Amino acid sequence: MSDNKTEIALSSDVTEVRAQKLKMLREKIGDVYPAHFHRTITNAELASKYENLEADVVTDDVVTVAGRVYSSRNSGMFMDIHDAGGKIQIFSHKDTTPEEARNLLPLIDLGDIIGVTGVVRRTKRGELSINAQEITMLTKSLLPMPEKWHGLSDIEQRYRKRHLDIMTNEDSKLRFQQRSKIVSGIRRFMEDDGFMEVETPMLHSVYGGATAEPFKTHHNTLKLDMYLRIAPELFLKRTLVSGLTDKVFEINRNFRNEGVSTRHNPEFTMMECYWAYADYEDIMDLVERLFTKLAMSIHGTTEFMFGDKEISFKGPFKRVPMPDAVKEATGIDFLAMKTDEEARTAAKAAGFEVEKDWTWGECLAFIFEEKVEGTLIQPSHVTHFPKDISPFAKEVPGEPRLVERFETYCNAWELGNAFSELNDPEEQRKRMVEQLEQAHARGEKDKQLDDEFLDAIDQGMPPAGGLGIGVDRLIMLLTNAPSIRDIILFPARRNKAD
Repeated sequence: MSDNKTEIALSSDVTEVRAQKLKMLREKIGDVYPAHFHRTITNAELASKYENLEADVVTDDVVTVAGRVYSSRNSGMFMDIHDAGGKIQIFSHKDTTPEEARNLLPLIDLGDIIGVTGVVRRTKRGELSINAQEITMLTKSLLPMPEKWHGLSDIEQRYRKRHLDIMTNEDSKLRFQQRSKIVSGIRRFMEDDGFMEVETPMLHSVYGGATAEPFKTHHNTLKLDMYLRIAPELFLKRTLVSGLTDKVFEINRNFRNEGVSTRHNPEFTMMECYWAYADYEDIMDLVERLFTKLAMSIHGTTEFMFGDKEISFKGPFKRVPMPDAVKEATGIDFLAMKTDEEARTAAKAAGFEVEKDWTWGECLAFIFEEKVEGTLIQPSHVTHFPKDISPFAKEVPGEPRLVERFETYCNAWELGNAFSELNDPEEQRKRMVEQLEQAHARGEKDKQLDDEFLDAIDQGMPPAGGLGIGVDRLIMLLTNAPSIRDIILFPARRNKAD
């Protein structure tokens, strides 16, 4: 072993040292990256099984574990190896560990993945450990790990090298484990509530279902321009027309060619559902039941912290019509106004800058965003949106300027958007044509009318409530994540040169 140490010491470059150790390992053991290793127990299972093992007790149990080396002390006599569920201490001593295994210790670096077979014990200090009888090199790491206790301090590096972020940051690791639990929890909840999951196309020849700039691509064989999905809405509604199911949902990836911020990523996850013979009030109840279920699953209670604020997902949530919320915040009574000009004049008189062609509904929605949205910290359903900005929702009886739509807000964020869905085919066509004309006026020349959807609606769609939930924002809230990039494994990033 003295020759090995001399050879290793020839280079002061960390990566070169590791490359030299890899070469020596190949000479010593042959295969440094074996295809298979059979472990008998995970670290989490080990901790659970022996949680009552007393200090200074050596068992007769022989186990095989595997994991990445996170720390090494006393020239490798003590090593901590981690797997996805936790850590275990490895003890290698001449009294318990054969020389062949001990000879590997100088060649093992932090970050290497090893397998260990040995006897389970609890040390005098109470540390669950394994007295190593056999050590197997499973993967030699050629790059050093970030310093364990500080991890990646550069936030951009955390997102660019997520594998290192998770490796060294327990909070980050926990968030992604919780993300998986939340997504599967949404799926279980919807299925238990009688909804059927389907899959709709990600490539659309006509984009729609939401107002957003799409990503454009081209299909060579079909000689056809196509667009990445901005919403699954129109396909899911066609499923309702078909009679396949009365309750349909999809957990889907959507793509919108828009800005990047702490709450926006170009590709994101939504849960969208449609429920025949239900309306937006039924959907409000569904949202409250779902949010309560998820909070209990993650926190064991409906109350949890986001930053310095305590959030309660205990229903029922506050429900307030948008005109009432604006009137309470500003004193402006939009329901008393009759024309678009009155709305613009009132908004300007109150100090708001509005465009000269804005409608009554656009003025109302703008002032809501400016003065009310930021105050909605506890979960709240804002109802009765203007029809001007809600082309797929049914009118509120007795007030044709408003529709049966709500958005769920929490922490001043929009988390969900729901309608009593429009199913009058003539009215639907009229509104979609108006929306198309507005898009073309804005310069969106690629925007087309979805005739296949309109043909399906002509066949007859049952009355229904529809809902879209921004899964990423919901996960941010439930896991106390300040940025959407903290809960997306590999978020969109600028080029390294930028």
